[in-house]
Amino acid sequence: MTVSRRSFLALAGLSVAGCAAGCSAGTTETGSLRLATGSVGGPYEVLGDRLAAELRRVGFDVTVIRTAASVENLGMLTDGRADIGFALADSADDGVRVKRQPVAALARMYMNYVHLVVRRGSAIYTARDLAGRSVSIGAEGSGTAVTAERVLLAAGLTTPRTLKLGLDESIKGLGSGRIDAFFWSGGVPTPALSALGDIRLIALDPQVPSLRRIYGPLYEHASVPAGVYGGAKPVPTVGTPSYLVCRSSLGDDVAMTVTETLFASRDRLQAPDAPGGRLDRRYAIGTGGVPLHPGAAQYYRSVYG
Repeated sequence: MTVSRRSFLALAGLSVAGCAAGCSAGTTETGSLRLATGSVGGPYEVLGDRLAAELRRVGFDVTVIRTAASVENLGMLTDGRADIGFALADSADDGVRVKRQPVAALARMYMNYVHLVVRRGSAIYTARDLAGRSVSIGAEGSGTAVTAERVLLAAGLTTPRTLKLGLDESIKGLGSGRIDAFFWSGGVPTPALSALGDIRLIALDPQVPSLRRIYGPLYEHASVPAGVYGGAKPVPTVGTPSYLVCRSSLGDDVAMTVTETLFASRDRLQAPDAPGGRLDRRYAIGTGGVPLHPGAAQYYRSVYG
């Protein structure tokens, strides 16, 4: 998504028209924040811990909540159990547009790559080869599970035996033979997968046109570079962004300070090496159907102005 500087400033000006004068960084109130992250071994856990440390540096008392990630995080923001969290774009879009969850975006963070992982000697070479196989589509409440179900649908598959296992359980299940393949959405490389020496990724780019036709530009063509996870060639796959989101009722001054802190500390955060991973502000405002929080919009407007 591309937005001209002039168009963005005009939109941001409208969205923050009701923001009080106290929205400036110098008068921000700090307090307690509950940050919903993700599962052990995944990028949300690592990035969340680093973001929490940076927010504490500017005066917030931050509680990090380990979760299954996207879908669970959105539910926690909706019912008030969390203040900010991470979510895949497709889960967040579904939450806002379909489920009407009161969630807003602070930033589009970085591109996630959909991994379909098999053992190196597996007879599975395409998504269609999953027919009749046992496949983990990700943990219950995860964004990976949402994306995986859509990828299977786009591939015309209704017959895989699906299980909902987290990343650690999926890795163990693949090694023991309990499952034949598993899905994972994350940055490249994902450390927990890099530690494995006998895996192969399945190309998923044939499913991108169908995903875009059904769900829109939430999905993009992406490629896992050669050499990652021992692959000799790049593996084309499905990409979808990760967002930093918050409950819509979060105060404007708090939302602005969180967003400002995100960019001020981007070198220390070390987001995954992926498009957007350097936390580019122009990349960050492209949150599709998930509206920017007025406090975040105020921050972007200030740096563009």
